[in-house]
Amino acid sequence: MSYTNLIYHIVFRPRSSAPVISPGHAEGLYRYIWGFVKEKGAVLYRIGGMEDHVHMLVQLPASLSLSSFMHDLKLSAGAFMRSNADKFPRFDGWGKSYFAATVSMSGKDAVTQYIMNQREHHKRFDFREELLRLVRKNGIEMDERFFLAE
Repeated sequence: MSYTNLIYHIVFRPRSSAPVISPGHAEGLYRYIWGFVKEKGAVLYRIGGMEDHVHMLVQLPASLSLSSFMHDLKLSAGAFMRSNADKFPRFDGWGKSYFAATVSMSGKDAVTQYIMNQREHHKRFDFREELLRLVRKNGIEMDERFFLAE
């Protein structure tokens, strides 16, 4: 038996950061993602975001790699959005990249609050600024020409 605590703060976005997730339909997308996460044997502590990106605080089982989880999530959530084109008419796919950083149990509440307060947070910072701050804070090197261009 493995004893793990793999909690991730994940941020992903539609292709070209297009604002395709309207506030009126975001809840339906988030519920769909919650079901996907549950089906994978993972735990979704919090989900939220803005029109142009999604934040999740999720605990993955040791048997599930982050990359396969994100691959399957984007495929599944993309299919959901395409099948609900009346609610997400401008959606044309997810960006290739995503941000993910591990979160300790002691940091879980702070990240939960951060996700809950996205609307307030984005009155001061746009997605690009937010992403760069998260990347730098977590010591990740990123060539933003590639991440933000896709």
